[in-house]
Amino acid sequence: MSSRAATYVKRRRVFYIPGYDPIHPRRYRELYRKESARQAEISGYDIGLKPKATKGPYGWHVAASINGQAVETDVEVLYWADIVRDSMDQGIVSTYLQLVRTAWGYIGSGALWRLMRLRKGPVIAALYPVVFLLVQLGLALCVAWAIGRALALIHPWAAWAGLAAVPFVLNWFRKQDNKFFAYYLMHDYAYSARSKGANPPELEARMAEFTDIIAEALNIDADEVLVVGHSSGAHLAVSILSELIRQGRVPADGPALNFISLGQVVPMVSFLPKAERLRDDLRFLSERDELFWLDVTAPGDGCAFALCDPVHVSGVATENSRWPLVISAAFTQTLSPARWKELRWRFFRLHFQYLCAFDRPNDYDYFQITAGPLTLSDRFAGRQPSKSRIEAPVNKFTSVSP
Repeated sequence: MSSRAATYVKRRRVFYIPGYDPIHPRRYRELYRKESARQAEISGYDIGLKPKATKGPYGWHVAASINGQAVETDVEVLYWADIVRDSMDQGIVSTYLQLVRTAWGYIGSGALWRLMRLRKGPVIAALYPVVFLLVQLGLALCVAWAIGRALALIHPWAAWAGLAAVPFVLNWFRKQDNKFFAYYLMHDYAYSARSKGANPPELEARMAEFTDIIAEALNIDADEVLVVGHSSGAHLAVSILSELIRQGRVPADGPALNFISLGQVVPMVSFLPKAERLRDDLRFLSERDELFWLDVTAPGDGCAFALCDPVHVSGVATENSRWPLVISAAFTQTLSPARWKELRWRFFRLHFQYLCAFDRPNDYDYFQITAGPLTLSDRFAGRQPSKSRIEAPVNKFTSVSP
């Protein structure tokens, strides 16, 4: 018996659903490779990446030995980057029209004020592209005015020619958006706001494909199928897993099905008037015993609704709700003072810290969760939720799909 235990290799399938990100999924492989090596060095275990060994989406294979247990993990990225890129293919004028529609969608519906009652950080992140794009337009008009004043010395009517500078200035800012992220964030919030929280048809079709992929994995020999939803990928995962269970595709004798949502921004969508599908899925998934759902955020992440229970704050929790288990990654404790000082003002980098190494890790270790010997449900069995979690049901819209 002891010989068998020593040679038994645990197997896991991990499906990572990224947020609104136009970048090729190889970025996530390289991030995993670099950060897993760093965490292994800090925590004293062995982990390494190999080429993908399964069919299907983009991914990689992980071989690890942690606490004397060998583990083989296949990670696949359920990417929708092509949909993101298509939605970002907007001209300058179209982006400013998006700005008006998106701002009105959140302000006119009252969602913005209710979101501010939860966490101001992600609301500020949502307002940032609106304000900065308006600043860009203001600066472009100032340049046009200055050029116009100079041209007016030639002829009063020539002053109007100064307006020709506006598109050039705005285009310069757009080319610098890899530094400012104003256009990127504007397209991100506009993607959900344009349909008032309902999923666009192309996204629904892709989510159905993801459901089929996960369902297939639940019928193979593995100890765990783990779904990781990061940022806006978290609310996609909620709907995908809800549909999977509704379709009766979770075998009773199959691998453990577990779900971890990281840095979620669920309220940015669930607080919109037509997000009935998402609200229904939140309520449904919160009551199910087919899976274990852990929600991890950190107050240091200004882009996430930190410690906000996405089911309760969306106003759809019932007396039967048991998920998610809400805990904190506690950046100020799990990162050394020097590392925290280095990262604390790098807001976008901190939003990805959940996928990175911690130099003072606690029970949240992304690499032990995705490649370690314990399933997510076993690792956090008996774990108490954060005492600082927010459960106030502040959402105005609580209707769900009929």
